[in-house]
Amino acid sequence: MSTAGRGPVLAQPLRRPSAGRIAAYAGLFVLGAVVGLAGSLVQAGWFPGGLLLALAGSAGLFLGGARAAGSRAGAVAPAAGWMLAVILLTASRPEGDFLFGAGGGSYLFLLGGMAVAVICATIGLGRQPGGDGVRLAK
Repeated sequence: MSTAGRGPVLAQPLRRPSAGRIAAYAGLFVLGAVVGLAGSLVQAGWFPGGLLLALAGSAGLFLGGARAAGSRAGAVAPAAGWMLAVILLTASRPEGDFLFGAGGGSYLFLLGGMAVAVICATIGLGRQPGGDGVRLAK
């Protein structure tokens, strides 16, 4: 995997992200936390359909973030926000209150959301070669 005249992709120096890209990742992180909160409420409210809706919304955000940012980090940022929100919501409070029950739907939401995050980060847009030398039939 080498780009035109610049050597292997992994041997290239890392570029410093711009302030706009950092702000976009921070916004995706916050949006991931909001989707995690909304998904945790919806999945228990309408069990079979709510669970599918919550996982589909998470997948849409993760894959959309990867496509919007043009990198896999665009899927990782909202996945990290989703994970943080969901993990904080699973912890019980000192009064004994908690948001997630011990049912199978809650575990499906947790494990399914993690699997969706990994899948979307894996199939998200990687580096694509550019330029004229890309086509084989030239």
